[in-house]
Amino acid sequence: MASHTISMQGIGAAHLSAKAGAAVTAGYPCQFTGNDTVANSASGGEFCGVIAGVRSGLVTVQYHGITTLPYSGSAPAVGYGILVADGTGGVKTATSGRSYLIVHVDTAAKTLGLML
Repeated sequence: MASHTISMQGIGAAHLSAKAGAAVTAGYPCQFTGNDTVANSASGGEFCGVIAGVRSGLVTVQYHGITTLPYSGSAPAVGYGILVADGTGGVKTATSGRSYLIVHVDTAAKTLGLML
């Protein structure tokens, strides 16, 4: 019998372009830090999207749709949960902040799929 996997990666994805702030790293959760400018989110910081690419002082940010990120700390539950940046390119659970729809948690890989 064949084994099948389900992937929701990229479903509903929407992107925007912005200026690169002081620290921008592809794959990191990010936030706006000034007019039309984004940077990596600090540990405990809220995030508006994920940096999809960096080039020539500009960044592409995925601000909507399903994406996969690493998580640190305790594994979040599938369903709605509050997440903040962990400062190292991933996210972690929190008691206050923005709630995201978490659609998949891989405890072995320490990743989660979420709807931005």
